[in-house]
Amino acid sequence: CDTAYAFQGGSMMGIDDIMSSIKKYDTRYVTVTGGEPLAQKEVLNLLKTLADSDYEVSLETGGGLSIKEVDPRVKIILDIKTPESGEEKKNHWENLEVINSKDEIKFVLCSRGDYEWAKQILDQYQLTEKCEILFSPVYQKLNATDLGNWILKDQLHVRMQIQLHKLLWGEKPGV
Repeated sequence: CDTAYAFQGGSMMGIDDIMSSIKKYDTRYVTVTGGEPLAQKEVLNLLKTLADSDYEVSLETGGGLSIKEVDPRVKIILDIKTPESGEEKKNHWENLEVINSKDEIKFVLCSRGDYEWAKQILDQYQLTEKCEILFSPVYQKLNATDLGNWILKDQLHVRMQIQLHKLLWGEKPGV
């Protein structure tokens, strides 16, 4: 997660309390996101409870921990950390064996070098044949227009995603 405040504060809640909070909203879709949700002891039980309650569930994970035990009904949105993120060594490459067509893999790119590296990973693991691929520029670091032009020029089968919340609200916490 690139928002430092996500790692502090908050409050401890049990699964029943979380389910009660969710039921206050008129939604059938729930995304469990971070910091790193898989670092939470009860997250696998929470994901199963949500799926058992007929929610459409997605899990956004930084990709450093195994997704093997995640309920198969849950859509995985898996980050692959790039060299310039400084976290490339945290990638749990075995996760790519678990990913399937309902899932998404996201590369958050810092530079042209990260872009070229991501293209190599796409080829090496044949990722565009496995699931939806997203390329996202790091806010205020990689120009979105440049990234879009590279994708078009190379005719990559990826979607481009921007961090809309940062474009709209900058670094404001909680949005």
